[in-house]
Amino acid sequence: MKEIKINGIEIGAGEEKTIKLNVARLPSGTVISLRVHVFRSKKPGPTMLVMGGVHGDEINGVEIVRESVARKFYKNLEAGTVIAIPLLNIYGFINFSRDAPDGKDVNRSFPGSMSGSLASRVAGTLTKKILPFVDFAVDFHTGGNSRYNYPQIRYTIGDDRAEELALAFGAPYLIRKANIAKTLRKVAHGMNIPVLVFEGGESLRLDGFSIERGLKGIVRLMQMEKMISGEPEAMAKPFVFNKTTWVRASRSGLFRWSQQSGAKVSVGEPLGRIQDPYGEFSVKVLSNKEGYLIGHNNAPVVSQGDALFHIGYDRMIP
Repeated sequence: MKEIKINGIEIGAGEEKTIKLNVARLPSGTVISLRVHVFRSKKPGPTMLVMGGVHGDEINGVEIVRESVARKFYKNLEAGTVIAIPLLNIYGFINFSRDAPDGKDVNRSFPGSMSGSLASRVAGTLTKKILPFVDFAVDFHTGGNSRYNYPQIRYTIGDDRAEELALAFGAPYLIRKANIAKTLRKVAHGMNIPVLVFEGGESLRLDGFSIERGLKGIVRLMQMEKMISGEPEAMAKPFVFNKTTWVRASRSGLFRWSQQSGAKVSVGEPLGRIQDPYGEFSVKVLSNKEGYLIGHNNAPVVSQGDALFHIGYDRMIP
């Protein structure tokens, strides 16, 4: 088996250790450390990274990884290694914020720098000290700014291994996306590490449905990779989308949706209404594509141009 040594601590075959990686200090002097759980089988196999909290307010991802550790998913691995990081952006988590205190998005700061901004230091710690040991990863996210995402996996177009893993995960929707500069997925792709980005639920709000789908996906992946025993639970074939688009608010006002994420929609179908506070106007929000709602906005008050519904279309059969 290949050697895994993190922060000078070696984790041998059959061992389980929790390692603290110091990132920086708060102005109070409090040290901020990443907690990295490492579980190793006695037999060789792939190394899977599961992590949440890249964006500090996306609590569903934190809960999925935390719960997977608490349920002892990784206690009796038959092969391979799991690295579990429940919370990456501790700064954002403390402040109920997507970003680090310097206002930067950790997931637009990769590969990062150990001497850069706070966000860059967090990204740099993951890139330099964790990713070199990883064979594939699942990065758990949620919708932001009152937007709810139906459980879905996003993966890199043209990456056959990522597509294989995405299908194994078993989320209801799969979305093939190009890589975005300075993201974890982009940097990992350059290191030949396929990353699945799970999206489920809404920021600052726990969603049981998304959490359970995320946990089931972890188990299915480990079963497919022969890291644990058992056959993957039978599930409906996921819908795979090549394209997505947003339906945006034509007016500002009070927003009420009549269709929600997971629904199939057709062109011109009413999805909700925008009304003013005084009862003077009411306008329909109409679908601009035939497809499936992969996300919707739960904000009760919206401004003109705000994203209201996310539609996946141009479906392919896996």
